[in-house]
Formats: sequence, C-alpha cells, structure tokens
Amino acid sequence: MAAYDARFLVFMHELEPFYNWRHLYSAEEDEFSPFFGVEHSEFEYSNTVYNYYIHPQWDEFGSRTLYLKVLFADYELGFAILEMIGEWNDAVENDIMQLKRSVVDLMVAKGIVKFMLITENVLNFHSSDRDYYEEWSEDIKDDGGWIAAINMPEATQYDFRKSHIDHYISLIDSPNWRTFQPGHFFQAIDNQMLRLR
Repeated sequence: MAAYDARFLVFMHELEPFYNWRHLYSAEEDEFSPFFGVEHSEFEYSNTVYNYYIHPQWDEFGSRTLYLKVLFADYELGFAILEMIGEWNDAVENDIMQLKRSVVDLMVAKGIVKFMLITENVLNFHSSDRDYYEEWSEDIKDDGGWIAAINMPEATQYDFRKSHIDHYISLIDSPNWRTFQPGHFFQAIDNQMLRLR
C-alpha cells in the first residue's frame, strides 16, 4: 500500500465501475455471465479493501481484497472487459485461484478467450506460484487467446514483472480507454497484442 496515498483510500467508496457502456451490456442481465441475476444496492456498503468501504456496484468473486466488474462481453468475438479494484493478493488470499475458478473458467467455457483487465485501481500485487496463470494461458492459447492488464500502476507492474506474471498477462497502457466503444477498444488492444507476439 506504500505506493498509494491514504487519501485515495478514503474515497474508494466513490469509485464506481465504469458505467458508460451499461446501455450496451450488463453482466447481471447476461445469462452466460458468472454474475447473472446479481442484485446491487446503491446504498448498502459492505465490501472493503484495507477496511475502507468500496462502492456496492463492484462484484465479489471469493477474494476479500480484490473485486471486479464485467464491463462488457462479446461471445461472438470471444472477448471480455473486466475492471478491477483492490489488492491482488495471491500469497495470502490466492486471488488468482479464486478469479480463475469463479470467473475465468466460466467465461472460457462460453467462448471468451481474450481478456482485457482494467487494473488502474489495483493497488498492490503479492505473488505466490504461477500455476493458475500458466493454466489460464494454456486454456486459451489454442484459440488465439490472450490476457492484457490495462493501465496497471507502476508499482504494481513492478511486482508483476518481478514475479514473471508478465509472461502470461501483458501489461498495456491505454489512458484514453473510456473514450472508446467496447468493440473499438477491443480492436485497439487486439492489434497491440498481435504486435507483441
């Protein structure tokens, strides 16, 4: 948490998942989504990161420190955009196992093979082994799949690279991603991923 000013944490409850695509997609209304049928309160704050409440629109998937929102999924093109918030802690919470089993495996089973993870609000990363990252990569590679972490903070990127997780998840900067429609954003990242191979 050292890389983040405590004042940032105080306002975490105001950080909502990106909502400008809600008219195009809602995970709660997508019968293929791991979050189909989930109901959110606008007023009851129950989930926390570092004992600071986060906005109730974020979805939990089994971690006590990391939350996400599926912003968009396209099963024909096989891509999904997930926004994340919190601390990615594989060492204590085994977040990658929770993410893989509770979200990723279900999406891969429905044809999602290209994952765009908006990680600008992932405050820290604590590594453990790389087995689940390798498994995720293996699950999607035959279908031309990839995993990209978008706008991860520098300190978190450092820990990803130090643990060699960047062998499985590409780190990409796209500061203007909110100005894109989902399909155009996907095309931009897909083109970058093709150049990285």
